[in-house]
Amino acid sequence: EVQLVESGGGLVQPGGSLRLSCAASGFSFGSYDMNWVRQAPGKGPEWVSRIKSGGGSTYYADSVKGRFTISRDNAKYTLYLQMNSLKPEDTAVYYCASVLFGATHRGQGTQVTVSS
Repeated sequence: EVQLVESGGGLVQPGGSLRLSCAASGFSFGSYDMNWVRQAPGKGPEWVSRIKSGGGSTYYADSVKGRFTISRDNAKYTLYLQMNSLKPEDTAVYYCASVLFGATHRGQGTQVTVSS
């Protein structure tokens, strides 16, 4: 069974940092590209970042480029998102997600709230 479990969210002041983690199991993690997606209250899902299976290539939405860094540890089956210079508009539930076996899988999400 595919499982993706996010953690690391919380309340942070504007300008602060958080590091999200996503623990994966049930599939060959190192063989698949992984994504972070977020959903703010009352809005649709927004793709945030993607990392290729080997970790050599990364991609970012313009809204987070230069502030967020995606990475992965294939030996630990874990995906990360380092978020710096956080803004109130980054407030959302953050999900790790991947297309596996013809379907999109994502975890339960972790809440990130940026507020003073």
